[in-house]
Amino acid sequence: MITPEDKVLLEKKGISEAQIAEQLACFEKGFPFLQLDGAASIEKGILVPTEAELNEYLNAWDAYKGNEKSIVKFVPASGAASRMFKNMFEFLGAEYDLPTTDFEKKFFDNIHKFAFFADLNAACEKNHGKGIDALLAESNYKAIVSNLLEAAGLNYGALPKGLLKFHSYENGVRTPLEEHLVEGALYAAGKTGQVNVHFTVSTEHRELFKALVEEKVDEYAKKYAIQYNVSFSEQKPSTDTIAADMENKPFRDNGKLLFRPGGHGALIENLNDLEADIVFIKNIDNVVPDRLKEETVTYKKLIAGVLVTLQKKAFEYLELLDGGKYTHEQLEEIIRFVQQDLCCRKTDIKELEDAELVIYLRKKLNRPMRVCGMVKNVGEPGGGPFLAYNPDGTISLQILESSQIDMNDEEKKAMFEKGTHFNPVDLVCAVRDYKGNKFNLVDFVDKATGFISYKSKSGKELKALELPGLWNGAMSDWSTVFVEVPLGTFNPVKTVNDLLREQHQ
Repeated sequence: MITPEDKVLLEKKGISEAQIAEQLACFEKGFPFLQLDGAASIEKGILVPTEAELNEYLNAWDAYKGNEKSIVKFVPASGAASRMFKNMFEFLGAEYDLPTTDFEKKFFDNIHKFAFFADLNAACEKNHGKGIDALLAESNYKAIVSNLLEAAGLNYGALPKGLLKFHSYENGVRTPLEEHLVEGALYAAGKTGQVNVHFTVSTEHRELFKALVEEKVDEYAKKYAIQYNVSFSEQKPSTDTIAADMENKPFRDNGKLLFRPGGHGALIENLNDLEADIVFIKNIDNVVPDRLKEETVTYKKLIAGVLVTLQKKAFEYLELLDGGKYTHEQLEEIIRFVQQDLCCRKTDIKELEDAELVIYLRKKLNRPMRVCGMVKNVGEPGGGPFLAYNPDGTISLQILESSQIDMNDEEKKAMFEKGTHFNPVDLVCAVRDYKGNKFNLVDFVDKATGFISYKSKSGKELKALELPGLWNGAMSDWSTVFVEVPLGTFNPVKTVNDLLREQHQ
């Protein structure tokens, strides 16, 4: 079923025929739901530090930064803003010309408040010979929206979120990319004053990102007395997945195999390529203006402090195990650490002989580690923190999406609905072992945690395969710890009107 033309395409992408066969088998058999032990909560698995602990962790992070360690801030930024403007695209295509829905009315009533107002006004003047207020006065609403979204105007409908103007300041406006540069200066500067920021971008927008960085980077480096090292990468073509038809055969469009991006889980490869000791991960659209940054910075430092404190302890225990001179009491101490601090339980641990116990403990200590901020659930969509069973029978903390939970099982559904917290994609990762070698992160992915979604192409239905999500199955076999962080650290912009929230004004 693989044609000579297919082979050329596969070679170009760096995908083997075996991978195609593996992916088609996933469509055949689907993915199992994860077995849950319960939702994580403050009573069970989510750490809430006291004031004194908070200060200890902040000091631990400051001390760590004073070493010769490489810290990187990793920002997935390839997402286009088209979803952010879904409502406004619908307005453009609507049969009516006046703002009708609550969303449309809110947008036009507050149009002067958007940070992009001046640019949009200039685009309207250029294309229509009159500004926004004049167009509003003659009820020409669609002209304003087309200038916002389409290529003749600002082209915001086709740009990535990272390049849109989000926040107004006295001396100008900022994009999310710039806000992330500022954040990096505030909590991720190493001993030498270097701030490493890495953006994953789409191929077509890479040059635009580069140009904006070149234009702005010196201004922020000067302001915060640091040096920036900004780098970019793209999702690898080898992480694209094959689309299938409803019979689970490869989907063809005009005779050609159709591949689709494998979702954010593909970025584990990009993360794996970084030369770093510690990596912060945060989504591109979750930024706030400077007046609100203090809280974000404090809690970023807090979760990093928790991480390096736990890592230091894990490294000491690994040294002890590898040295071979440990007592049974010391093994019991390590068991407590793995169970209580790293929240990883093995129900039959009592049955293991010391020699088996050492192998087990070593395996659980010698792997990448992440600390994830969790915010109280206020009805925002997003993955939730759970205690779940792993393939080896242990129970540990995992971030799950609703697609991984069997919603037809009343008990499981209740666990999901009772969840008190959710994951705002706010995590910090330690990716080297105690000897300083980089972990190969791809080895820690649970391949059985992908999911299948239904799409269409040229009017034909297709099945698409999403790889295990970056902070879900792609990090399934990491040591995972959850820490409660305030809701104020989570201010994503999912629709254009979110920019009107007080936090973004």
